[in-house]
Amino acid sequence: MIILEPNHIAVLTANCVSSRAAQGNGERDPDHVPVVKFFNPVGAATWLATELLEDGDTLFGLADLGFGCPELGYFSLREITEIRLPFGLRIERDIGFDAMVPLSEWAEAARGAGSIIHAQALIRHLTRSQSGPPKAEQSTS
Repeated sequence: MIILEPNHIAVLTANCVSSRAAQGNGERDPDHVPVVKFFNPVGAATWLATELLEDGDTLFGLADLGFGCPELGYFSLREITEIRLPFGLRIERDIGFDAMVPLSEWAEAARGAGSIIHAQALIRHLTRSQSGPPKAEQSTS
């Protein structure tokens, strides 16, 4: 699997540019929605990335190595892709990932829940309950 598609790289890079511009203008950093989620298919490690720095390797986002304390920070795309897991597996990108909320909300939920995985279930539940029940089709009779 290609770990990052060109569209991911474009959005991650644009997010980095907008964050640097905000910092340069003395403004608050934008609270980006995560672009990609990486995960260990045989373990608890999970990463959410919002930015890709100019070096093409350093990502910013939320990292959860499975110890109960997800942290915001920088991590290396190269290091993630070089991880070798049992059975010939590697770190994967969640192709069905839907970020739903900004990174600050992910961080708060993950810290409270103890992991990104548990936070994802909470965020899904909250976003569904805020949108309300599905509207019933109206009859034309």
